Amino acid sequence: MANSIKKRGQKIARKFSKASLKASENSRKHIKEKLINRISHVENIRLLILEWILMISALIVLAIAQAFWFGNSYAENVFTTGGTYTEATLGEVASLNPLFATTSSEKVLSKLLFATISNNDYSGHPGIGLAKSITPSENGKTWIVKLKDNLKWSDGEPITNDDVLFTMELIKDPAVNSIYDSNLANVKASISEAGEIIFTLPTPYADFISALDFPVVPKHVLENTNPKTLVEDNFSKSPVTSGAFSYNAAQNSTPGEFVYYLSTNPDYYKGRPLLNGFAIHTYNSKEDVIRAINSGAVTATAELSEIDSSQINSDQFNQKNSTLNSGAFIFFNTAHESVKQRELREAIRQGIDLAKIREQAKEALPLNYPLLSSQIEISNYPALPEYDAETAKTKISELSGETPIHIDIATANSGYLPNVTETVKSELENLGIEATVSIYEENQDFITNVISKRNYDILIYEIELGADPDLLPYYHSSQASAGGLNLSNYKDTLVDDLLLGARDTLDENLRIKKYESFLERWVTNVPAIGLYKSNLTYFYNKNVRTFSDDTKLVTALDRFVDINNWAVNKTTKNKTP
Repeated sequence: MANSIKKRGQKIARKFSKASLKASENSRKHIKEKLINRISHVENIRLLILEWILMISALIVLAIAQAFWFGNSYAENVFTTGGTYTEATLGEVASLNPLFATTSSEKVLSKLLFATISNNDYSGHPGIGLAKSITPSENGKTWIVKLKDNLKWSDGEPITNDDVLFTMELIKDPAVNSIYDSNLANVKASISEAGEIIFTLPTPYADFISALDFPVVPKHVLENTNPKTLVEDNFSKSPVTSGAFSYNAAQNSTPGEFVYYLSTNPDYYKGRPLLNGFAIHTYNSKEDVIRAINSGAVTATAELSEIDSSQINSDQFNQKNSTLNSGAFIFFNTAHESVKQRELREAIRQGIDLAKIREQAKEALPLNYPLLSSQIEISNYPALPEYDAETAKTKISELSGETPIHIDIATANSGYLPNVTETVKSELENLGIEATVSIYEENQDFITNVISKRNYDILIYEIELGADPDLLPYYHSSQASAGGLNLSNYKDTLVDDLLLGARDTLDENLRIKKYESFLERWVTNVPAIGLYKSNLTYFYNKNVRTFSDDTKLVTALDRFVDINNWAVNKTTKNKTP
């Protein structure tokens, strides 16, 4: 049996071997006949072969191009989640408590870390923030605020009405001396049975919704802290937050530069931002910011102006300009002897060439009055005197007598201000007035030692005018103090009444009349001279997405209104055909 199987296998093997040999021989004959023997004919058909090769190559190239085109037609680069956006800011950060934010760096961090009850919206008008609704009574003396549902602090605790009332009390406490105190003076707050916050005002305030644009701080963290030591509390170094980001860490990376690292707050009331983080690099001077941009150390900055664009030598950055509801003015310190006389201020206004001064601000729009057309429809603006240097010079000579008038001018090293100030000095000297210019970095020392102390005869400075008109902070006599913003130390009983009256009425026509009367007094008494409207010049890396061009900015900080959509990472996404 076994031998039979073995013989059969050997027989099959021999047949397979013979078949293989025969196939191999046939293959050799076929190759020799069909290929080798015909090679000699290639020369006769070489042109045909070349055409064939070129045709096949062209088909391959077209197929690849079509595939590439097809892929690109139905794919696009889109921004996606992740990454860290970095901004360069000016000024030191003495505290992360938003109630003390004064420098540019502190204000930016406050905006990113803390939400407010109201805020300016995409259209440039006051809107809601933490509030679900803000409703005034018919007489404007009572305002009802209902918070959104399910609000949370970054530590997971709920944001409640009690937090708002607690923050109000801190702001109004003299020991705290918060920058928000003036807007909430004599305002009382309580909680209704329906769970709403009732703000009761001593008098009607038509623009009170703007006064609610203050950051709320957590009661459960600070309720046992003495208001007198609030600025030294650990909260000022590592706060619990409610904004788009939460605080992570701080690092002194190089001399004069601190970096504050923020992480995305998943409980932010507008929803989780696309960014994973935000880093604020603080610098002491504009030159440091320019170096940071050129070296690529930061993604963007809002601290430079059009005048600095020539110093940006990196081709990775774009620039866009947005008009703000802010303006630059020459503020006369009416409490100082050198500019106390109204006649002198009138002569200076008449004798300086405003057109020449405004040329230093390049594309900035002229600003003659402290009210904007976007705020209120004023139809009867008082006339301003025509430029007449010779008449003004004669008047100033009469006022000064034998002793020349000397004026100390202060300004900040920001935007167009230094160049504008030097031109103002030159104009004053042409009128026979001696002038000394001091240019300060816009930091806490400048706020404390120059602004608060009114340490100047003339201050050339930019101020925020707001979404709606409210000039009380800048020209009411109650604000002529270290904590107020009456930079002219201007005191006029009639003006006080007009500004309070404009605040009190909800009747738009009556408000217009009161502001028209105020403007007449403003032009007559010359506490300030309007120069130009402020712009936000924003330099940003061309590979990131920042604030929308359609957003109307009231202040520079309003660029963060759509922070949820900012992004630095991109990915390829297929489109539906």
